[in-house]
Amino acid sequence: MIKIITEKEEWSTLVSSSESSDFYHTFDYHLLSKKDEETPVMIKYSEGAKTILLPLLIRNINGTSYKDATSVYGYPGPVCSNVAGKFDNTTFKKELNALFLKNNIISVFSRLNPFVAHQEKVLNGLGEIETLGRLINIDLTNDLDNQRQQYQKRLRTYINKSRRNCTIINVSTQRHLLKFIELYYENMQRVKARQHYFFHKNYFLDLLGSKDFKTEILLAIHNETEEFIGGAMFIKKNQIVQYHLSGAKEETFGLNPIKLLIDEMRIRATKENYKFFNLGGGLGNKEDSLFKFKSGFSKDLRPFKIWKYIVNPNVYEDLVIEKQSRECAKIFNNCSDYFPCYRCDIYK
Repeated sequence: MIKIITEKEEWSTLVSSSESSDFYHTFDYHLLSKKDEETPVMIKYSEGAKTILLPLLIRNINGTSYKDATSVYGYPGPVCSNVAGKFDNTTFKKELNALFLKNNIISVFSRLNPFVAHQEKVLNGLGEIETLGRLINIDLTNDLDNQRQQYQKRLRTYINKSRRNCTIINVSTQRHLLKFIELYYENMQRVKARQHYFFHKNYFLDLLGSKDFKTEILLAIHNETEEFIGGAMFIKKNQIVQYHLSGAKEETFGLNPIKLLIDEMRIRATKENYKFFNLGGGLGNKEDSLFKFKSGFSKDLRPFKIWKYIVNPNVYEDLVIEKQSRECAKIFNNCSDYFPCYRCDIYK
């Protein structure tokens, strides 16, 4: 049996009862991540004791009667229960495809989560799963000394210096939160981030206020100047800690406040018995300077994968042809690497 769930209470109960999940699967995160034209849904499939949950954002395709689906930013994908061992997903594929067609959904895209079990198993035979890059995980099941031994030698030196010169506090007041937002915005301006990364203040408040997961923001204060020089947000659920957002004053990069805050969360999360600490990967899934920065913490690299599924190939192809003739031809752009191709915004 398959159905669509949109109410928070049932959504939250289902995620909580699944065998493994992350904060990216929660109702609250979908609600605060969605754009105005997007509708969060949880697709629930049940087959005896087996359950598969697939959270998505449904979008209208402008100028048509069709829709498509995407995932929230981060690492969602399906969560499930009782599918360990052999699992025949034939009926699941059939019912999911029928549900998509019934709701005029012609394509589906989702990022996957390397710390949630059985995602590729349940999606096998539905579209394509592609590896885009690698993520850096700190294995918190190792003891603290073994974790630190994986650090690059220079990183250990930087963190030791930073601990001598900085004090770490938790964001616990409105003033602290505003300082963190200021640091985050400064970082986004420095890297020339797109406007949608400049989240409204309510985004931060909603993350801190959610009961679906635990959000912690750490700030580094320079002992000599008493300035807030860096901040980092971490979000915890079940066995997983996610490094979500951060920012630092450019003139204090030499004090390495973000490295210090990551190290501090590593220590705290280990003592709290979390298993995974995902630092993410590089910008645009590339092994760039950001990837190099993160990989200094751990040699545990995990594949970052996405799921792409064309439900209605004929309509999909018509939309691609229309897009290419109407917009791509103007700049001779081929958006075949973007999915879904008809939503490519490279030309903008």
